Amino acid sequence: MHRSHRRLAAKLEPSSHPIRVVLAKVGLDGHDRGIKVVARALRDAGMEVIYAGLWQTPEAVVRTVGDEDADWLGLSILSGAHLTLVPRVLQLLREAGLDQVGVLVGGIIPESDIPKLLDMGVARVFGPGTALPDIVAFLRERSQPSHA
Repeated sequence: MHRSHRRLAAKLEPSSHPIRVVLAKVGLDGHDRGIKVVARALRDAGMEVIYAGLWQTPEAVVRTVGDEDADWLGLSILSGAHLTLVPRVLQLLREAGLDQVGVLVGGIIPESDIPKLLDMGVARVFGPGTALPDIVAFLRERSQPSHA
């Protein structure tokens, strides 16, 4: 289905399309076991998952989010570059008119940096050991159509 048709269908019947999630490893981090486990859990929960792969630039990730008409973007960052990479991704999402896309961050994030990421606009930060059903539940809860 063409992207514009899917958006129209979502407006007419918001609960009829599966949640679309782009998952990406941004920067030079090459460890992808965790993100692949999350991808499988989301897929098994009925979500459409697009894994963008390793060593993505912020620009490439945002392009993928737009091309795939994603509802959510999940970034996995283990390299410690989250306070550099996440603001750039958020800026590019805004510039591309994709600020309706929710952003999740997972990986090794110091507790003291989590409030900073949330203040920037990240919806949630999931650290090591997060139960997969918690991630699924969060996405389902936050993806419910609004009645406002």
